Amino acid sequence: MDTRIALIGIIVENTDAVLELNSILHEYRMYIVGRMGIPYQKRKISVISVVVDAPNDVISALSGKLGMLPHVNIKTLYSKVPPTVE
Repeated sequence: MDTRIALIGIIVENTDAVLELNSILHEYRMYIVGRMGIPYQKRKISVISVVVDAPNDVISALSGKLGMLPHVNIKTLYSKVPPTVE
């Protein structure tokens, strides 16, 4: 199955969303290459970067679930590196 590299940028505007967000990321842990979270106390937000290597439909499903969370904004950026076949 073809996999792609993608970066999912997440801004959490309310900490009430964190438990569900972490639960969703845990569900997709086998596709996550790396994750970096930065709490920005001055603005009372958290900024999270998640790098995934997964099939397109998995990336879309993960992005969709995260995007439906209240007080969470996400954007997904796909690499131009050719897909790999696993």
